[in-house]
Amino acid sequence: MRQALPLREGREIEARRRLERQGIGALPLRIEMLQSRVSLEPGIFGIARPVLLWLQGISQHLEDTHLEAILAHELSHVRRRDNLAAALHMLVEAIFWFHLVVWWLGARLVEERERACDEEVLRLGKQPQVYAESILKVCEFCVGSPLACVSGVTGADLKKRIVRIMTERVTHQLDFSKKLLLGIAGLLAVAAPIAFGVAHASPRQAAAQTQDPSSTSPAYEVASIKPNKSGENIIMMRSLPDGFTATGVTLHELIRAAYGVQNFQISGGPGWLESDKYDIQAEVDSSVAGELRKLGPDQSRLENQRMLQALLADRFRLSVHRETKELPVYKLVIAKNGSKLRQAKVGDTYPNGIKGPDGRGSAGMVRAGMGEVTGQGISLAALVRILSEQLGRTIVDKTGIDGNYDIELKWTPAAGSNQGPLFKGPEAGQPGGETNPVPETSGPSIFTAIQEQLGLKLESSKGPVETVVIDHAETPSGN
Repeated sequence: MRQALPLREGREIEARRRLERQGIGALPLRIEMLQSRVSLEPGIFGIARPVLLWLQGISQHLEDTHLEAILAHELSHVRRRDNLAAALHMLVEAIFWFHLVVWWLGARLVEERERACDEEVLRLGKQPQVYAESILKVCEFCVGSPLACVSGVTGADLKKRIVRIMTERVTHQLDFSKKLLLGIAGLLAVAAPIAFGVAHASPRQAAAQTQDPSSTSPAYEVASIKPNKSGENIIMMRSLPDGFTATGVTLHELIRAAYGVQNFQISGGPGWLESDKYDIQAEVDSSVAGELRKLGPDQSRLENQRMLQALLADRFRLSVHRETKELPVYKLVIAKNGSKLRQAKVGDTYPNGIKGPDGRGSAGMVRAGMGEVTGQGISLAALVRILSEQLGRTIVDKTGIDGNYDIELKWTPAAGSNQGPLFKGPEAGQPGGETNPVPETSGPSIFTAIQEQLGLKLESSKGPVETVVIDHAETPSGN
């Protein structure tokens, strides 16, 4: 463009004036014609100040009708601002260079812009044969522009363009009503999926809120959290309908109780997660306590966990997310000789005065410690949670056994193992309890004891295990 000379007169300027008289000269931008010695096809260069670059000497190979057809094509590019659209798409291609659809769209845009200009030239009354000849003559004497953001006359698939020019009828401009309908269709194409997403997001959000411990679950009315500096190795957690009590517990142990997971299912968190100990006293309103007493053991355990989750989120600023990983698991199955479980009877009274199952699925008590589990009227799910804690691995119940049972299981913990202590509560897995001493007598391993004393068996396997990843936690806020 710097080497080109302004074109002030000649056949090209006269052809431009004739086009202006025919109505195509009224352009949104003022353009200048430059004459160049570079053998590129005639084309529009620039966006803000476009110029028409014309090859020197090509006019002598063209008749006046050919000149007018080529100029009409180029001026149509200016009217449509095709260079701006092409430059914007080149930017999109530079950002999303890895996306095949973007490159496919680029080719379609070039094809459509040339088609639109061809239709505009024919609409002005130019003969299809003359217009097709003018394009072929340009191809004979010029080289196509290598830039997609430069609008020439020979772009897109030339063979298809010539066939279309010679065979198709001239398309008519859209009137206001057709443009309005087209605009409405475009808006609907965009608005419909958005409206669909909004309509279906509300139920999902409501479902998510039911899982949020602070949304619908009851909460502790008051809670006291104090650092435990006693130095004693006593751990106690108890969750009852009227409140929650804990002594000498770490945040790690609280998370384990709140989310119903084992140590190996927790990852992340600050360094003091397993070292700093706290004493916690939390109470619920009397009306809430009354409602909790009406729940079955499983629902009661779930509500207690949600309340504890809300307490940790509020006072420890705890935030977590769950991930599922493929980890080693144990499958609990019925042994070869059949189950030896002793089913608890409705109305049984145990030596400690605890009433057995009442016929509605409520459970008795359980003690778990080093090498010993004693349960009175507990479910098999409770036993599974205890054994999972003892073994440090998820146990999947494949027995298909329902109901409540009296269980007495004793074994010799493996050397160096961390089997116990656990919790004591209305059903295993709820926060409760105290430590038990290591049994003085020797006995079988936990695997042998389960098979010989309960008629069940643990089989090694692999399966999906849900883990809790700690994203953030802080030392507790003031009471």
